Amino acid sequence: MKILLDMNLSPDWVPVLENAGFEAVHWSTIGNPSAIDKVIMTWALTNDYIVFTHDLDFGTLLAMTQANAPSVIQVRSQDILPAKLGNLVINALRQFQQELAMGALVTVDEVKAKVRILPIQRNF
Repeated sequence: MKILLDMNLSPDWVPVLENAGFEAVHWSTIGNPSAIDKVIMTWALTNDYIVFTHDLDFGTLLAMTQANAPSVIQVRSQDILPAKLGNLVINALRQFQQELAMGALVTVDEVKAKVRILPIQRNF
């Protein structure tokens, strides 16, 4: 599984994810640091990466566009450093591996992880 870390997450996540057996890259090493979310999503889709972010806009973008991909894993916590959430994120990546491969939005907080299969259905 290939993980693309958004700019709002520390590059310190890269070795944590790699040590857990994932391929990981921080956006700052491959793209314009000021790129808009849509550019990051397009790159992830084209290159078969899962976006890892602290930005809730990625989930909103998936919902608004009814997209099937790319998958997104988002953390919802004040402390987003790997020392605090590393094990929770790694466990969520492993737990929802099949869903992420097919297209999913995974949300991880300090207590639990939940998954929504893409496309996200709007409730009217």
